[in-house]
Amino acid sequence: MKIAVVGTGYVGLVSGTCFAETGNDVICVDIDQSKVDRLSNGQITIFEPGLEVLFKRNLKEGRLSFTTSLEEAIKESTVIFLALPTPPGEDGSADLRYVLGVADHLGKIMTDYKVIVDKSTVPVGTADRVKEAVAANYKGDFDVVSNPEFLREGVAVDDFMKPDRVVIGAESQRAFDIMDELYAPYVRQGNPVMHMDTRSAELTKYAANSFLATKISFMNEIARLCELLGADVDMVRKGVGSDDRIGKRFLFPGIGYGGSCFPKDVKALVHSAASVDYDFKILKAVEDVNADQKKALVPKIMQHYGSIEGKTVALWGLAFKPNTDDIREAPALEMIELLTQAGAKVQAYDPEAMANVKAIMADKATFCESSYETLEGADFLVIATEWPEFRTPDFNKIQGLLKDKVIFDGRNLFELETLKKHGFTYYSIGRSDVK
Repeated sequence: MKIAVVGTGYVGLVSGTCFAETGNDVICVDIDQSKVDRLSNGQITIFEPGLEVLFKRNLKEGRLSFTTSLEEAIKESTVIFLALPTPPGEDGSADLRYVLGVADHLGKIMTDYKVIVDKSTVPVGTADRVKEAVAANYKGDFDVVSNPEFLREGVAVDDFMKPDRVVIGAESQRAFDIMDELYAPYVRQGNPVMHMDTRSAELTKYAANSFLATKISFMNEIARLCELLGADVDMVRKGVGSDDRIGKRFLFPGIGYGGSCFPKDVKALVHSAASVDYDFKILKAVEDVNADQKKALVPKIMQHYGSIEGKTVALWGLAFKPNTDDIREAPALEMIELLTQAGAKVQAYDPEAMANVKAIMADKATFCESSYETLEGADFLVIATEWPEFRTPDFNKIQGLLKDKVIFDGRNLFELETLKKHGFTYYSIGRSDVK
């Protein structure tokens, strides 16, 4: 099948590459000429495990190409995916200017039947608005489909190639048939392809992400309660997660969620509810809890030291989660701001995200070449991201480099007994302090 993907951000590049991997001819569109040139020359523009191999293979074999010309891309394509940014406005609403702008152009270019697919996360009713924008300039036959993505950064290639489910919202059997054919190679094991109306498909994505954000904030509240009541959140988590009605995933406490999806989607759903005069109280609480949780280590630091004026902090982790270079809404950024405001100097390390943080906070921290280099001359260690390489460090080396044998762990990477054995003072989330 011939496919156009408009937008070469995270969703667009992963989707385009993975569609090409199953034999489709994919042409990706972006308005940034320099980005198109880099991609055309084999320089991948995002970090995502497993993506570069597929990207280079399909580029070499001619199934994947890039252009700045929307007209060129849609001329031969049957299916047009809109994978465009929908950034939140100040009121939390999703900004649809890019999606609707492209839809307007499509109507002026199209000459035959196309399936236009909203791949971006968009508010309920966006498919209707896209249809109106196209129809204002094109009187022929076309369909608009809602096909939300459920890609987790760090495992997005596996998520695309072996999806738990594929959600397709459409209004015609013709569109359903084309989308079913396109996704057939990815669901050979029988995972469901769900047909529904476009509005239900649009809401499904927001509901799924908002529910997961709710699970995270709920467990972070439980962790805070554990600290006050003398319980251990790891034991509580295991007891709760063993109930198959609840499940084990998204129950790990920490210093809050971040990234490109959860914060934006929760805000957008709250705004969508408000637009029909519904007060979504639970999600407002989820946002409040998450905002507070990003600061959860700071009171522990201040209680231990009294003042950190003039102290040097080693910070492990900058990305909002491991296996990505995405720093959007990352708790580490909040940590850097709070620590520097309190008069501390920050030395930071992250395997992938340092360049992105340097671009916006170069004056706020010193960026080091390794996790151990950050410890040199530092008074104590703060852990903000659970990268695998941080999980089994050389504790003897750590205590030889740090001035104080003190660790503040925002991701509960270490067992309490291990830190006690090595003589550290150790603070984590929802568990007893080791002193």
